[in-house]
Amino acid sequence: MLQCDVLIVGAGPAGCAAALTGQRLGLNVVVIDKATFPRDKCCGDGLTTLALRELEKLGVEPTISSWVRVEDVFLRSPAGREVRLTLPSGRGQYAAVVKRIELDAELVRLTTNNGVQVHQGVAFDNIELTSRGVQVSLQDGNIVLAKHVVAADGMWSPVRKALGCTPKGYRGDWHAFRQYVKADGRRSRDLWVWFEKDLLPGYAWSFPLADGRVNLGFGVPRSKDVNGKQLSTIWNGLLERTPIREVLGNVEPEDSRTAWPIPARLPKAQLATGPVLFVGDAATATDPMTGEGIGQALESGRLAAQAIAAEGPNESAAAIYERSARTAFQVDHQFSKTLSNVLAKPMLAEVALRAVNANDWSRRNFARWMFEDYPRASLINPRRWRKDLFDTRGAWAVQN
Repeated sequence: MLQCDVLIVGAGPAGCAAALTGQRLGLNVVVIDKATFPRDKCCGDGLTTLALRELEKLGVEPTISSWVRVEDVFLRSPAGREVRLTLPSGRGQYAAVVKRIELDAELVRLTTNNGVQVHQGVAFDNIELTSRGVQVSLQDGNIVLAKHVVAADGMWSPVRKALGCTPKGYRGDWHAFRQYVKADGRRSRDLWVWFEKDLLPGYAWSFPLADGRVNLGFGVPRSKDVNGKQLSTIWNGLLERTPIREVLGNVEPEDSRTAWPIPARLPKAQLATGPVLFVGDAATATDPMTGEGIGQALESGRLAAQAIAAEGPNESAAAIYERSARTAFQVDHQFSKTLSNVLAKPMLAEVALRAVNANDWSRRNFARWMFEDYPRASLINPRRWRKDLFDTRGAWAVQN
């Protein structure tokens, strides 16, 4: 039987963030993951300022081979208006794109190199809450006895299911689709977002990677009005849409299309049960307006480890984590959900983008807001205001 302070189920961004943070706080941490890294993960591959700052805290360097620093963002409104957003220069990185297969492998490598036991190719089987702690059975027959468990095992969380607290019938809040393609268009080296009328409040994207490749995809909210046949039709015609073709030029698909559900209902989520804490997609922590989840995964993993380290006789880790995670995410998620409902209407989306395009200040700060340089709801919540709200540095600013 293996014993530890914290067993982390899942070695993605949330799990590795929890492992690295916990190890640095003096906890005995063990990580298991059913996959063997490197392994692909269906994702848009975009990194916001929030994600970049969390990665910097963990010790990740922006030197991964597919890493592309993003400085300009191009939006296309429902009526065809093009808006160019320029992120601050010379103050660090505010946005980037990197293939998840490489990012996750680097996080696992960093976690292992920092002395954490990472068991790859080892799957979770069952969990039992006992008087001695949490007893976890693994599919290879081994048993782990831990004081706490961090479930970083994705939207379908086997840990949550084994504990009997999976929301009945829940299948995610967004549909997302991705394919890697080679593109020779001159403008394909920029990051593009197309707000097409039939996708609102969703959008299509092209995120540039190294070697002339892009991550091409689209995301739409899950709705009874959108079925599989309609989604397939959108996919089949995506590269034939004139605005997208004009940017990408000649394209050559590199792999098959992939799809995945996005969980974005943190305000309704159960974040802990006893000594088990849920993080990342297992906590449904994705932003409900953009579908971005890497930054939220990293931050929630860090908060979970900090809560476990701070546990005392008067307050449990679950209570500490619940409070810190709600403080970090709850209001912003509610605000994003409200904005998403507004942007579902093409006319209102057009008005919003016209306002964004008013001047250099509005364009620059909307870009920073969109990429989570500062909290979503800070626009309406004076308690989140601070003197440097519009003057913060990006990640790895010292290197610039």
